[in-house]
Amino acid sequence: MTINKTEKLGYLFLAVVFAISLYFGFTDPAFFDDVFAAEDNAVEWITAIMLLCISILCFARLFTISKGKSITWKLGAFVFAIIFFFGAGEEISWGQRLFNIESSAFFLENNAQQETNLHNLVVSGKKVNKIVFSQLLMVAMVIYLIVIPILYRKMDSIKKLMQTFAVPVVKWHQTAAFIISTLIVAVIPPSRKWEVYELAFGVIFFLIFLFPLNGYIFKKGNIERGNKES
Repeated sequence: MTINKTEKLGYLFLAVVFAISLYFGFTDPAFFDDVFAAEDNAVEWITAIMLLCISILCFARLFTISKGKSITWKLGAFVFAIIFFFGAGEEISWGQRLFNIESSAFFLENNAQQETNLHNLVVSGKKVNKIVFSQLLMVAMVIYLIVIPILYRKMDSIKKLMQTFAVPVVKWHQTAAFIISTLIVAVIPPSRKWEVYELAFGVIFFLIFLFPLNGYIFKKGNIERGNKES
């Protein structure tokens, strides 16, 4: 299992973030919630930047290496670009607080934080964030981070499907990083610990999209199989 220098730097950055999170989480929960992981502070902005970087990477691939690729490959790259752009926008409420923009009447009435975003909407007394962005997302993460990598290594049909729709396949050390991050965040006491989890999500997924197991599908031309997968 080869971990390149950029990935090592990414993991080192997460290690530092987790060390700080654990320290303040146990010694000064108020500082953790009100400063370190507060709205519009470094943790939230780094998360948004990571998600935006993934979106930019997908768009860059779409415009620079898509010649000779199938329509489905281009569609997959485009969908991922939009998904992560949406995630970045939602993370900072589409710049609402940055530009001091007032929420519309709809969001003032139906958003748990009265902000212009979808993940904090309340529908029939239930937060969309809890149903869609937590429960369903966690199921999707288990499938993507564990199930698909196993099937990819065993089934040519899955390998072909990932290539067809430009889906980056996770390396095992990337899966391990996500599991370790989950365990660390789970023991941090303050309520805003999930902001740190979102940051870890952004960093790890940026590394996944930069250095996937099936990196050959993001090279120029219509490459059917990679020469080396690790």
